[in-house]
Amino acid sequence: MNGFAIDKAKQVLSEIETINEDDFLAYVESRKTEILQFHLEHNSFYKSFGKSINLENWKSVPVMTKAHLQQPISKRLSKGYNLKNVYLNKTSGSSGKPFIFAKDKWCHAMTWAEITNRFSWYNIDFNTSKQARFYGIPLNKKNYYKERLKDWFSKRYRFSVFDLSDTAFKKAVKKFKTTAFDYINGYTSSLVQFAKYLERENILLTTVCPSLKVCITTSEMLFEDDKILMEKQFGVPVVNEYGASELDLIAFENRKGEWQVNSETLFVEILDEDDNVLPLEKEGRIVITSLYNKAHPFIRYDIGDVGILSKSSTLKKPILKKLIGRTNDVILLPSGKKAAGLTFYYITKSVIQDDGNVSEFVIEQHKVDEFKIIYVSNQTLSKDKTRTIKAEVIKYLEPQLAITFKRVKTLNRSKSGKLKQFTSYIN
Repeated sequence: MNGFAIDKAKQVLSEIETINEDDFLAYVESRKTEILQFHLEHNSFYKSFGKSINLENWKSVPVMTKAHLQQPISKRLSKGYNLKNVYLNKTSGSSGKPFIFAKDKWCHAMTWAEITNRFSWYNIDFNTSKQARFYGIPLNKKNYYKERLKDWFSKRYRFSVFDLSDTAFKKAVKKFKTTAFDYINGYTSSLVQFAKYLERENILLTTVCPSLKVCITTSEMLFEDDKILMEKQFGVPVVNEYGASELDLIAFENRKGEWQVNSETLFVEILDEDDNVLPLEKEGRIVITSLYNKAHPFIRYDIGDVGILSKSSTLKKPILKKLIGRTNDVILLPSGKKAAGLTFYYITKSVIQDDGNVSEFVIEQHKVDEFKIIYVSNQTLSKDKTRTIKAEVIKYLEPQLAITFKRVKTLNRSKSGKLKQFTSYIN
């Protein structure tokens, strides 16, 4: 209806998948060269940005960040594209740097071909499979009903992630009883809370909804113990998805449990702080080139995440060994030491949730030596518990850190309903 050539895109994707490993380098290099040349010739923004590029040397291509793209979208579109003939959307802003982006219709069709292909690994068909959707939704009337209409066309039923109360989850279970859902798709933190409710009520979801095949989490970090809990209470495999709205589906967990990187429509690099490509197994910035987007350049685009590619990776089948977190969510300590924000979360999580009292928590850094743990719980954390947490933090990070605790009824989520586990306010 919107003019996206989905069937043709699926055919092209299928042809890309048949390219053998030996010939895949030629495919990737040709796509990189073509998209780079196109934007240097047809995009005034990129022509200015990449004026020092040597077409024979990929290393000469500058790394692009979100800050570079925070200017009017009309200034970033390629010649021949305008606001009426492209797909427009806005990033979530989880990096603190939201911006409007564009994709040409063919690129967006290829994105959906990639998504449908990956979901098919678990026998999910977007045309026929019924989705239980745990996502946010716009609250203004026009966009609210627009999303509801899209849900209806897409065979989705949306559960609100803004209400994670037992009352809301009780209603959700009733809906699962009366609807033959094929799969669950949604924000990780909301699904973890649903799994915890099912555990408290001693409910196995597949006994309520036997048609359920798989649960696919997205948008937030999935921790191993949370995955185990969800698989136990949902009764189906939990699959980890990693994507970015401005790009594509970046990685998707395959049947072997590997986080397989999208090499068909994206070129993914792991770079150090000086923009050098790192060897496999080394931690670095995730930098991505969109191989098909002609409307808007995303060439060597630093998405703001840190990750590691496995030693088993090949050019055709890269494997994301670990996604560590966002580069802007870095803990800065009094000694000058730095640590990934999720380090603090990992340390605290093992202590704070071991007795089931705390259902959710987030961590904020307000000064280099000051951290606040904000949590939702049945009872206030005991002095013994807070002392243990402080001791663990000092053990893993460094001494002389001030840690305060604040109990709340609910945690603040973004407008989309996502939960950010660590936030630094000192930069």
